[in-house]
Amino acid sequence: MPQEKPRVPKRIAAVIINSLKGGVVPRIGLPYITVGREREIEALLHDLALVADGGASFRFLVGRYGAGKSFLLQTIRTHAMGRDFVVADADLSPERRLQGNQGQGLATYKELIRNLSTKTRPEGGALPLVLERWARNLSEGAADPQVPLKAALAPIRELVHGFDFCRVLEAYYAAYLEGDEERQALCAKWLRGEYRTKTESKSELGINACIGDDDWYEYLKLFAQFLVGAGYQGLIVLVDELVNLYKIPNAITRQYNYEKILTMYNDTLQGKAHHLGIIMGGTPQSIEDRRRGVFSYEALRSRLTQGRFAGEGMTDMLAPVIHLDPLTYEELLVLTEKLADIHAGYFGYERSLGTEDLVSFLQAEFGRVGADSHLTPREVIRDFIELLDILCQNPGTDLAALLKSGDFAAAAPGAPDVAPQFAEFTI
Repeated sequence: MPQEKPRVPKRIAAVIINSLKGGVVPRIGLPYITVGREREIEALLHDLALVADGGASFRFLVGRYGAGKSFLLQTIRTHAMGRDFVVADADLSPERRLQGNQGQGLATYKELIRNLSTKTRPEGGALPLVLERWARNLSEGAADPQVPLKAALAPIRELVHGFDFCRVLEAYYAAYLEGDEERQALCAKWLRGEYRTKTESKSELGINACIGDDDWYEYLKLFAQFLVGAGYQGLIVLVDELVNLYKIPNAITRQYNYEKILTMYNDTLQGKAHHLGIIMGGTPQSIEDRRRGVFSYEALRSRLTQGRFAGEGMTDMLAPVIHLDPLTYEELLVLTEKLADIHAGYFGYERSLGTEDLVSFLQAEFGRVGADSHLTPREVIRDFIELLDILCQNPGTDLAALLKSGDFAAAAPGAPDVAPQFAEFTI
């Protein structure tokens, strides 16, 4: 008896279809469309177990545009939240860097805290929820609510900037016990890095300190320790689009940003950080280019360069850099089948495309000139959803004729014949 396919709720189906057609990764519904990447996911889940045990981890995910870096990051995000981690994610940009003298580093911190997500608040904005959970857990059943507070803050206070961080938590806890929501909001504002000067922080909150460009990463480490006390497994930080560091025109500024990566890398591997996992995504050029990429910083290159025993078919998934191989033809076939089912369920029609039709589509895609080296899963998925939309809106359209028209038939004489790769799937 054939296994019944999982029914995708319409709200999630809409997000999946619209996101993929727009070339971006959906933040929900990923388990419905995940194919392949078993080894990569297993390696990163091993890191989650390490972080939950009080350790720390650092990984780079490397793949060219559209190869699935962001998809894998979001997949791990979903897994981490399901295992009761708090996840913070941010994309780097010209305004958001790891280090800067005009607020770029702090902007990255603000984005990470803004996107703080938990199992019950997966869309982000979970900081107030986390703070309230922490305060509620401390105060429940305590004869003297100050006693559990001191015990909870003791391991945090000893860390760098821990004294100021604990003062904010103490202020929040007192406001929580008094029901002072306005002061609770001011404490959350401080933790989000929204105070521009120490003077502003002192006047509103009575604390002569604020999070800045130079020390924001230290506060992430404090957050990780705090989250464990709030009942979570730890903090997972996802940073994508490292290519924006590669694009920084000033060489000295680039080196300062790579130096910040080195600090994070050393902290996690040397045991200076606890309950913290960091994953960064970038293109091969942004990592391996020795003139402008991460490897232009010698201290990082010497740590991250692949050893001499790893090679074709012998990838080390325990290395700090995970290179993403392209999805196989078989995996793409499974993916298109999943998307065809989701599309049919969302728009309420009976799926008519069979395996042979899906193979024909993939043959048309990979039969184009240069597809072997330049075509990415993102482009294949986008084309496929466009094809489904056209067939849905134009009933009776002949698929074979459609594939032979327009860009689908852009194959020139001498283009690679991919039919053999799909032969075993044809009916």
